[in-house]
Amino acid sequence: MIYHGACHCGAVTFEVDASSDVEVEDCNCSICNKTGFLHLIVPKEKFKLLTGDDSLTTYRFNTGVAEHKFCRHCGVKAFYIPRSNPDGVDVNLRCLDPQPRKVTIVAFDGRNWEQNAGKLAHKSIVSQIIHWPERDT
Repeated sequence: MIYHGACHCGAVTFEVDASSDVEVEDCNCSICNKTGFLHLIVPKEKFKLLTGDDSLTTYRFNTGVAEHKFCRHCGVKAFYIPRSNPDGVDVNLRCLDPQPRKVTIVAFDGRNWEQNAGKLAHKSIVSQIIHWPERDT
């Protein structure tokens, strides 16, 4: 299913191809806890930025590997390139329209990221195999 996503002001828009039943992580790390980000990690080829590349600003912290992208106009982080899955895109479920039919929210202990990151590693590849049947294009 194709979902449309956007930041609050609509300057940044994108599409993501995902199942109608998704599993997302609710992370308690310092940035996710403050922003309320619900993580839907997808392979890069399942994500398409439509508008707003020039409206995106990147924030990096800690190791500097993750590329936290947010709209420079409204400040909303609708997606980013995660450290755990640099081959994927981590989309904020709350920025999608429509919402998936079924959402399973799994707690993720990001405060202890180093000990738990393996649970997310290659999730973008696993998601592609489990949740996304091949589509005729």
